[in-house]
Amino acid sequence: MEGTDPVNKKLAVALSGGAVLALALSGCGGDDTNDKLNSWAKTVCDGVKPQAQKIEAATDAISSQTSQDKEPEQVQQADSQAFQDISDAYKAMSAAVDNAGVPDVDNGATKQKNAVKELSDLSTSYAALKKTTDALDTKDQAKFADGLKDIGAKLDELSKSGSDALKELEEGDVGQAMAQQASCKSTSSSTPTSPSGTASSTTG
Repeated sequence: MEGTDPVNKKLAVALSGGAVLALALSGCGGDDTNDKLNSWAKTVCDGVKPQAQKIEAATDAISSQTSQDKEPEQVQQADSQAFQDISDAYKAMSAAVDNAGVPDVDNGATKQKNAVKELSDLSTSYAALKKTTDALDTKDQAKFADGLKDIGAKLDELSKSGSDALKELEEGDVGQAMAQQASCKSTSSSTPTSPSGTASSTTG
């Protein structure tokens, strides 16, 4: 599988970057926030944590392809399943933010709506990547490698463009409330493969 392994490694890096961007829930500790907002943050964090773990597992599954001599069919199957898992995870995250209701902050309804849409769009994007992966020609190694490169490029785009609404949602009091939740703390600290700085978009 020489030729596809390096591509799959790059794909895994791009994938981990995208996942972490959507989970930049580290926030800043400090000031207490109101109980209503704390309750909202706990609901979101508790809903997001298992999905974050699912995304990490999917990323690891893709990464593991680079350390083993896998046939194209095996790589395709593993990557396809990983993209399906990630799509499902983002869909569940979107539902978690939606079901939590509007956070008790300025423009909370707009911020929530935008974050829900963003997560839903990410789910759709990864579902599309799964379809693309399923359609790759595994009989032709060169074509298969080129196909993985294209998927990697799309992942790179996703990792750079997919988290503006989430970052906006997590600013200020919301970020502080999330930082106090054990599930959000463990989520943000369990992403060792993230690019430098990605997992700490809010510091303080």
